[in-house]
Amino acid sequence: MSLFRRPCSFIAGANNVDALPPCTHPEVAFIGRSNVGKSSIINALVGQKALARVSQTPGRTQQLNFFLLDERLMLVDMPGYGHASVSKKEKRQWSSLIKKYLIGRQTLQRICLLIDSRRGIMEVDDDFMDLLDETAVSYQIILTKADTLKPKELEDVLQNVHKALKSRAAAHPQVLVTSAVDKQGIEQLQEELAAFALSRTTP
Repeated sequence: MSLFRRPCSFIAGANNVDALPPCTHPEVAFIGRSNVGKSSIINALVGQKALARVSQTPGRTQQLNFFLLDERLMLVDMPGYGHASVSKKEKRQWSSLIKKYLIGRQTLQRICLLIDSRRGIMEVDDDFMDLLDETAVSYQIILTKADTLKPKELEDVLQNVHKALKSRAAAHPQVLVTSAVDKQGIEQLQEELAAFALSRTTP
């Protein structure tokens, strides 16, 4: 996918609404439970090892990080949710920021909701999907770390996810299976997201 071989650079980090960058390009945001692999997937998409910071420490991403791809598409790495060691005050601040971003961001095209394929949809994921349905923000489930499962295990997870999405109004019907390790599903995800990019006539 030629778009994802183009330059991608960090634009801004925002830990409050006032710090959000202007709405200048279509945006696709990535969110999921803490340590689900958001940064790894973003790095795999753009073919860079350290564009988005990868950490083994859950809850490390504490702001919305904006990356501009080829002046055509904004990729947003959002704070992970569901990490128990984060203080209640921090959880309230993150929840408030995320909700305001979801409701007020006119350029937001889709949320990529990352689910660890080893665990499937958990209660905290259900709660966040409730919020997405409530705010009518289109989202697509992206299963991560698929390389860690056997084919039958992965098929069982997929069936459970599809079953859970049947009553979800804002959910995209297609579930993508990915791995940042062996690049499974990365090209397919690139094709999905490229549809949101601004067209351009220059090479």
